Amino acid sequence: MRKLFSVLFVLSLSTSAFAGEVDVVGVKVSGSGTTFNFSVTVEHADTGWEHFANRWEVVGEDGTVYGTRVLAHPHVNEQPFTRLGSAIVPEGVKSVIIRANDLVHGLGGKEMKIALPGR
Repeated sequence: MRKLFSVLFVLSLSTSAFAGEVDVVGVKVSGSGTTFNFSVTVEHADTGWEHFANRWEVVGEDGTVYGTRVLAHPHVNEQPFTRLGSAIVPEGVKSVIIRANDLVHGLGGKEMKIALPGR
C-alpha cells in the first residue's frame, strides 16, 4: 500500500510538470513617449490552479522590469490567449523583451524582443 501511494504521489507531481514552460507567441505594441500598450499572446498547457501561466513582463535588455501583467486564473480551455497591459519605458530604450512566467517553472519558454514605435 505504501508503494502504491508513493507511485501515485510521484505521478501527481509529474503531471503538472508536463505542461512545460509558458511561451510568448505574439506581441503587438502601440504608444509613444514613455507609455506603451502591449497586447501579448501566451501559450501554455495550463492544468488548473496548481500549474498555469500567471504573468507576463516587459523587460529591458539590462533586466529592468518596466511592466507586469498578472494573469489571475488558469486558461485551461483558452489556448493560446491574449491579454492587454502597459508599461512605462524610459526614453532611450529602443526595444524590450516580453517574457512570461508559470507557477511551476517560473520564467522560461519562448520570449520575444520587440522594437518600440517611434524610437
